[in-house]
Amino acid sequence: MRYIFRFLLMLVVLAAVAVVAYSYVGDLSPQRSTSETPVTLEVN
Repeated sequence: MRYIFRFLLMLVVLAAVAVVAYSYVGDLSPQRSTSETPVTLEVN
């Protein structure tokens, strides 16, 4: 039973390290680009 808890604890620690590493390495910023759409207004 002790080995199962140790294994689960190691998995949690490895997952936390992976999330921190991904947050530093991964680029999650959106790509920005300008877009122009002409709009026709009908005024009566």
